[in-house]
Amino acid sequence: MNTPTSPCHTHRAAALLALLLGCGAAFAQTHDHAHATASAPAAAVAIATAETGSNALPWTEAEIRRVDAAAGKVSLKHGEITNLDMPPMTMVFQVRDPASLTGLAVGDPVRFTADRLLGVYTVLQIEKRP
Repeated sequence: MNTPTSPCHTHRAAALLALLLGCGAAFAQTHDHAHATASAPAAAVAIATAETGSNALPWTEAEIRRVDAAAGKVSLKHGEITNLDMPPMTMVFQVRDPASLTGLAVGDPVRFTADRLLGVYTVLQIEKRP
């Protein structure tokens, strides 16, 4: 088990911070891929793969119930989110990029990808469906 002061713990924290700040590609280029994959938290790895397109997170269909762009949150009535082992339900998500909520309104059908980042269910990508 890693202690809070171990080098591996520090490396994980740095990796997660870099990914959350949108520097996933830069981190992947400057660090050994095998070590980053083995030591980074699952959420950080999932973000990196979602951004690069390999092993992308699954899209889930939903309907918007409420949009709070100022708070960066959206309430979705969604189908099963397989990567989170979550059944269909209605819940509020944090949105990684609040600008992605622009043009979305209550009742809109959407599809989205989500993951759990630092214990918070977060929408990584969202787009309106026809």
